[in-house]
Amino acid sequence: MNTKQILSITAFLGLALVSLQAQQWEVSTAQAWYAKQPWLVGCNYIPHYAINQLEMFQPETFDPTVIDQELKLAERIGMNTLRVFLHDLLWKQDAEGFKNRIDQFLKICAKHKMRVIFVLFDSTWDPQPKLGRQHDPISGVHNSGWVQSPGAAVLNDTEQWLTLLRYVQDLVGSFAKDVRILAWDLVNEPDNGSMSYQSTEIPLERKEEMGIFLTKKTFDWVREINPSQPLTTGLWTGNWENPSKMNDFNKWLLDNSDVVTFHGYYRADEFSKKLRALKNLSRRPIICTEYLARGSGSTFETILPIGKENKIGMISWGLVAGKTNTIYPWSSWDKPFPNEPEIWHQDIFRADGTPYRKEEVEFIQKLVKEK
Repeated sequence: MNTKQILSITAFLGLALVSLQAQQWEVSTAQAWYAKQPWLVGCNYIPHYAINQLEMFQPETFDPTVIDQELKLAERIGMNTLRVFLHDLLWKQDAEGFKNRIDQFLKICAKHKMRVIFVLFDSTWDPQPKLGRQHDPISGVHNSGWVQSPGAAVLNDTEQWLTLLRYVQDLVGSFAKDVRILAWDLVNEPDNGSMSYQSTEIPLERKEEMGIFLTKKTFDWVREINPSQPLTTGLWTGNWENPSKMNDFNKWLLDNSDVVTFHGYYRADEFSKKLRALKNLSRRPIICTEYLARGSGSTFETILPIGKENKIGMISWGLVAGKTNTIYPWSSWDKPFPNEPEIWHQDIFRADGTPYRKEEVEFIQKLVKEK
């Protein structure tokens, strides 16, 4: 039996057994889970030494000492939650070694009172990821080395998805009852059509179609494991305010995620409007898993209080400025910055631990501590 036949049988069984495997949590279950949590405040985290997910966790670059130092900064300002991206190639390279490093990372997180939302797949930026030494950052360019998972070649070839299934089920299965993990974010922006700066021969509409299909299959694969942590994939684009104009995939995400997550790179008025729409669509707990774009009006001072007032989790982008170059705005892809921008796009601290803006850090600390 060849791989294609095995995958076809697996896919068929996954659909045939859907009534027997775990389903979306009941609203009451999700609400009870959320009631036990503190106000979730944190950041999308990658250490300053890493240009992408691979460099963060590869054995030759993984650095627990740096991670420990940086998470001390997050703890100091009141954060308790991290969203962290994984990569299928790391598991394929050495599954046990990768899981051991994840465990090391979780031990450091627990030391600093952090819980983690792990992202299994990511559909943004470079579609041609490669293990080994990663290229140096492109000067003045936002996220010039971030990589997709899986890469375009695997995403477009379902004969290779049996490996993705094994990655998902082994990884989730290994940590399915781990209290250090807050939730599983299965695919980041699955229908994002951007192929980044590297071209492939795959049409963008095909990429979006396959990203959506992978998301639906990943939910099936993880439901078979039935972890103790909730599952989600975030809404990030489209019209949520008018249900009649809401696209089918966003509706599907609301009908299948245990907790609702979304990306909110908006000014305060638009952020509030999007949040109201989600509250009208679902009675489930809500977590904003990405925000902070200072130059566009998405700042801690304007957005974080809205999250607290509405009792939703708030996870900004970036902690310590480094090789991801996320202090530069998205526009730097078209026009690289010659110098450090006066207004940082994202991140909070410099590599030496000093804050980009002392007043901003003090604001976060104060807001988190207030009852």
